[in-house]
Amino acid sequence: MNKDVGSSNPTEISGRVRHRKRSTEGPHDGNKGNAADLLVDDRNKYKSMRIRIHSSIWMIGGFVFVIYMGHLYIWAMIVVVQIVMAKELFNLRRQANETRRLPWFRALNWHFFFTAMIFFYGRFVSRQLVNTVSSDKLLYKLVSGLIKYQMVICYFLYIAGFVWFILTLKKKMYKYQFGQYAWTHMIVFWVFAQSSFAVANIFEGIFWFLLPASLIVINDIAAYFFGFFFGRTPLIKLSPKKTWEGFIGASITTIISAFLLSNFLGGFQWLTCPRKDLSTGWLQCDPGPLFKPELHSLSGWVPYWFPWKEVTVLPVQWHALAIGLFASIIAPFGGFFASGFKRAFKLKDFGDSIPGHGGITDRMDCQMVMAVFAYIYLQSFVVLQSFSMEMILEQIIRNLSVEEQRLLYHRLAELLQERE
Repeated sequence: MNKDVGSSNPTEISGRVRHRKRSTEGPHDGNKGNAADLLVDDRNKYKSMRIRIHSSIWMIGGFVFVIYMGHLYIWAMIVVVQIVMAKELFNLRRQANETRRLPWFRALNWHFFFTAMIFFYGRFVSRQLVNTVSSDKLLYKLVSGLIKYQMVICYFLYIAGFVWFILTLKKKMYKYQFGQYAWTHMIVFWVFAQSSFAVANIFEGIFWFLLPASLIVINDIAAYFFGFFFGRTPLIKLSPKKTWEGFIGASITTIISAFLLSNFLGGFQWLTCPRKDLSTGWLQCDPGPLFKPELHSLSGWVPYWFPWKEVTVLPVQWHALAIGLFASIIAPFGGFFASGFKRAFKLKDFGDSIPGHGGITDRMDCQMVMAVFAYIYLQSFVVLQSFSMEMILEQIIRNLSVEEQRLLYHRLAELLQERE
């Protein structure tokens, strides 16, 4: 009797099984409490680290080779990067079923992209293009006409795409088509327009492209390593792997690197001389006051036993500090923006073209922000606001007819004869 009672199961008596509700708070709190340790002690990240370092070595090596080849090759590299980035972003919102029902709709996206390419690059390199073809009469007339009417040509190319878009609208697909139309314009603005400023910087001197781009790379690498070994405090919810330790350590490293790297790069004429045409020959020029060393006395700033009483500094190094400050404080927000963007679309990466890094867009998010700042800073605080022969020649070709140019030529000849 007692045996039967002791062996009876309460669930059999009640006729139903009651499951105890498992609390999810305990493990969650435990993970939360150990979050700081997980940022440092996660063993799986070492494999990712090796893959990422291997890819970085290949990328940096290829980048150095392109820099050595010169201005036109760097421009070509930027164009390839822009096309790959556009392809990655076009594919994000692409719906295969819808696209198959819209023949030539993908070509329309690329039409707007290449129209923007003609517009921006036509504005940025028109001076160099004129100087390149000035010796060929027929080619000179063709190029001068294209430069003069470049804005009109680009406008009608855009209008042609606009009309093309309207004519391809299909019933029950309006929302998808207008979404793609807006998506394409956002890509053109955020990707192509911003990154195109890097080309303008190249022709002012590779230095003004290489220094900002290198500082972004240094900041990214330093943030990764500082966060990898010391990261304990999450920085921003958009990027859970970003830490305050990585951000602060990278900022200090980037500013110091800006000062030292600008001194090293400023010693090469190949990097500091502006390119005034589209040739590939070696450059020689007067480096200008920014790249001529100046002696600064340290007396009164250092102890008497300090061995160095004077230090040599290039004036451009002070500008480099401002660029480094932006690269370490503001440019990372381009990465945070991309992280929020990927979260909105539930993506880990924009692509998989670079092992350990994701897609090209994942590596270029901060570079785009940096390119625009470098251009604005260069034009506002570095480039002298004076007219050069190239600038005047460009304006003559852009705004004067052939007959007016001929009259100007004869008038200049008369003025020179009178002065002689």
